[in-house]
Amino acid sequence: MKTTLKKYELINVLEHDFKVYQLSLNRPEVLNALNDELMCQLSEVTSLLQDNDARCLVLTGSKKAFAAGGDISEMSGKSYAQVSEEQYVTSIWSKLEQRSIPIVAAVNGLALGGGCELAMLCDIIVAGHGATFGLPETGLGIIPGAGGTQRLIRAVGKAKAMDIILSGKTMTALEAERSGLVSRVVEDEKVVEEALYVAHNIAKRSKPVISMAKRVVDYANESSLKNGMQYEQQNFYATFALEDQKEGMQAFLEKRRPNWQDK
Repeated sequence: MKTTLKKYELINVLEHDFKVYQLSLNRPEVLNALNDELMCQLSEVTSLLQDNDARCLVLTGSKKAFAAGGDISEMSGKSYAQVSEEQYVTSIWSKLEQRSIPIVAAVNGLALGGGCELAMLCDIIVAGHGATFGLPETGLGIIPGAGGTQRLIRAVGKAKAMDIILSGKTMTALEAERSGLVSRVVEDEKVVEEALYVAHNIAKRSKPVISMAKRVVDYANESSLKNGMQYEQQNFYATFALEDQKEGMQAFLEKRRPNWQDK
């Protein structure tokens, strides 16, 4: 069921072709620091866009910062009781992670702390040459709390993850690409353009097949190779129950573009 999108104070929403939507974080005065309200708006708009049949999202910030981290002014006064009872951070972030729609992060400038964690929550990261990634939370007397320790080690391995998390070391975009954290690196002014190019290529494919592929790849991070292979096979077999499987293969044989029915 389609829902009319409202305007958001902290998220700018722009619709592109093929039901691709660009979401721009809009707190430039604090380098897009992630506060509760911004994250609530991001969770809400991604849910509405999924309901509106969006096919892919591009998440970006500004030239100076994708997001420079959590909003320390908001976090500093919280007590143990507050963060544990509120399930601070985890409740909203887990909702974002459960979205079936692919998200491409377009990263310029700083992606630190929560900003780095938000980028890692996305399925693909396109970064500008001037982008900087890091998890400096230990310098603030805390540790990453939105998946940073878990996702970073899966992306770059234990040795690099330990160095980044324990010492506060940052990574350039090229270092992040070589380490497996970033998918593509382009000139800073081409970041959003490249991310939209990636998103359009995804959006032109069968929606249920893309959802299956995303789900199976995500499952690989949480399972053994044996279980992952079984899950892959189950989903592979399931594609043969789709009309789009018939259409895709027939279009290939007839040397034409497929006309996806998304079923």
